[in-house]
Amino acid sequence: MDTMKSLHWFVRAVQLGSLSAVAREAGTTQPTVSKVIAALERDLGVRLLARTTASLAPTTEGQRFYERARGVLAEFDDAVADARGGTASMQGLLRINAPVALGQFRLNALVLDFMAAHPAIEVELILNDRMVDLVEEGADVALRLGGPLPPDAVARRIAASPRWLVAAPDYLARHPAPQTPQELAQHDYLRFAWLPDGDNVALSDGTRTVTVRTAGRYRVNNALAIRASLEAGAGIGLCPEWLVQDLLASSRLLRVLPAWQGETQLLHLLYPERHHQPARARAFADFIATRMAALPGFDGI
Repeated sequence: MDTMKSLHWFVRAVQLGSLSAVAREAGTTQPTVSKVIAALERDLGVRLLARTTASLAPTTEGQRFYERARGVLAEFDDAVADARGGTASMQGLLRINAPVALGQFRLNALVLDFMAAHPAIEVELILNDRMVDLVEEGADVALRLGGPLPPDAVARRIAASPRWLVAAPDYLARHPAPQTPQELAQHDYLRFAWLPDGDNVALSDGTRTVTVRTAGRYRVNNALAIRASLEAGAGIGLCPEWLVQDLLASSRLLRVLPAWQGETQLLHLLYPERHHQPARARAFADFIATRMAALPGFDGI
């Protein structure tokens, strides 16, 4: 029996809750995975998984074994990396998760730079805006903007971006710019569709904070779509500087109420756990922390 493979498949079965999901991930069949885990159970003389037609979960013994097996696999990966040493440890598959707009607009080019520096590393970049379970998704590292952050992940703050009210010159020619935060309520306000209580906007001038109730007919769940809509003159929006810095520099967008700004948007790196990170994940984390903080629109922490 291939012990390391059986341990890996067992750990992923617990994390994914499905033998079929493990088979899809491993590029094999569900019966093959089932036979390998059954052989592991026979070898140990312990039932590890409770299976029904609708679910799969570890037994009490299986849960204890899962905790130890996960550590064994992580230690094995570290041992292999250490034995290979130096650049030889920079190989294998690196799974990264990030928000859609950040990934498309900023991160993608940096990932390609990282791959060019480490030719033996493969990268799987998954872009979505939901707060994913890193263990369930099999992610080595994730980037997340704002919060709240998942309580079971280790977070490392790497950068911050101020959020400013912006609008296109064409919109402001048709709708004179507000002179006070309260006048913002008289304008078309573009916002994210998924934000709870997103019509209420908190603004600060450095000494006081006010909350304004906005109104708008258009709500979008993608930051790049909001960026494009604002540039097209659809209204006023509160955007992080990293998203609109180039449009502001070229005057395709203008700041509105420049003395006021929203809550600063923080950028975090997330890890499934502090220990037992593959060397490639640690290298990417250090690389991306330095490079992201240096991008226009971001301030280092």
